[in-house]
Amino acid sequence: MSGSDLSRGRHDHFHEVAGSIGFPTRYERTDLAADLHDRFEGLGAGEETDAVVSVAGRVMLLRSFGKLMFATIADRSGRIQLFVENGELGDDRFAAFGRLDTGDWVGARGRIMTTKKGELSVRVSEFTLLGKSLHPLPEKWHGLTDVETRSRRRYVDLMVNENARRIALTRSRIVGGLRRQFEARGYIEVETPVLAIEATGAAARPFHTHHSALDLDMQLRIATELHLKRLIVGGLERVFEIGRIFRNEGVDATHNPEFTTLESYEAFADFNDLMALVEEVFAAVAEAATGSTLVTYQGEEIDLTPPFPRVAMLDLVRDAIGAEIGFETDLDELRSIAASHGVATLEHWGHGKIVYELFDEVVAKTLTQPTFVTHYPTEVSPLARTVPGAPEIVERFELFIAGAEYCNAFSELTDPFEQRRRFEEQAVSRAAGDDEAHVVDEDFLLALEYGMPPTGGLGIGIDRLVMLLTDSAHIREVILFPTMRPE
Repeated sequence: MSGSDLSRGRHDHFHEVAGSIGFPTRYERTDLAADLHDRFEGLGAGEETDAVVSVAGRVMLLRSFGKLMFATIADRSGRIQLFVENGELGDDRFAAFGRLDTGDWVGARGRIMTTKKGELSVRVSEFTLLGKSLHPLPEKWHGLTDVETRSRRRYVDLMVNENARRIALTRSRIVGGLRRQFEARGYIEVETPVLAIEATGAAARPFHTHHSALDLDMQLRIATELHLKRLIVGGLERVFEIGRIFRNEGVDATHNPEFTTLESYEAFADFNDLMALVEEVFAAVAEAATGSTLVTYQGEEIDLTPPFPRVAMLDLVRDAIGAEIGFETDLDELRSIAASHGVATLEHWGHGKIVYELFDEVVAKTLTQPTFVTHYPTEVSPLARTVPGAPEIVERFELFIAGAEYCNAFSELTDPFEQRRRFEEQAVSRAAGDDEAHVVDEDFLLALEYGMPPTGGLGIGIDRLVMLLTDSAHIREVILFPTMRPE
């Protein structure tokens, strides 16, 4: 039978079961499956009750034994069995129930009982077809390992893959936990523009679009940073935003062009305060999502119990390459060292950029346990405050876990004149071909001229945090609808 013939056959079943009534507009469900399992946990095998309930869900399994049928339905909380007898429903309705298909949505009313094998069930006295599935549920879906197939049809994945449902629910708990952690510390949640004349706030390539009514070329935001800082200038003092970010970059196991971050800014705080904040928040969210600060990720046990080690980037690079390099090292010599470790340098790169690329190539992937990598080069941190007495490095850290970056934070640069100089340096890099370099944001510079207090800024990659806490190897597992090439 072809796919279209199968769909037509299932469609005919709808008319046979629903008759002239068609789909109902609503259904009065009294109980969820999980609540019933909790409520009647002590019910013995073969016991009957007088408790009448109404349940609703998708038919996942249907079995017929002459005058008796069993159906398993799934709702958002779990699964419950329907016990269907010819004597209870009558010949016509019993036959109609037998014409249901797996995948159909059904509502059922009846008394709670257990079968002789102890399976909690609803003895069905009446039922209603709520929605018709014209396609059979995929067989052996649990055995599929193709992330792409499951991601393209997430609606089917969620129907039959318990792990997909677990990840979706855990993601919700993680986002909710993050929100509560920041609100409890006096932060207010805000929203900033997704569309901008020029996307700023990060080293990334933007997506371009056009506003027809204004006849204006625009870009999708690559960060929420500079708008949130404007709110600190305005006196809000503690703000955060959980929002979508768009970067016109590659797709791989840890990158999706559309992803979610939490960015926060706190007046009168520096990067040391933010390290303490991150330790507390990550531990609390891990507890909320998994019940522990010890999690397993891809076979490695990760301990999120504070405190996390803090190590300067230059020290990590020196240890990894076995050379006492520094910002005073001859630039040609540093380029040669970089080349020997697989890092191809560009002519306009200075010491800081080369050190950063060396770290990325030889160190980052080796950091398994939570580690704060601190004191980044100023050259790659145009929005961060420099360390007093050391203008070549800034008060910045990134948290690395299992070889990947999970958050980025720094003491914010608040001097408008120094910020302009940094932007202009970035413009030189941009002119040299670096299309991810920052542009000069004149309005942000104007905001700084009105006065910005000492501030600590933090960005957390929510998708990667969900990957960690759900033991997911691919970012597409934790984004319900990831970006994919059309079939």
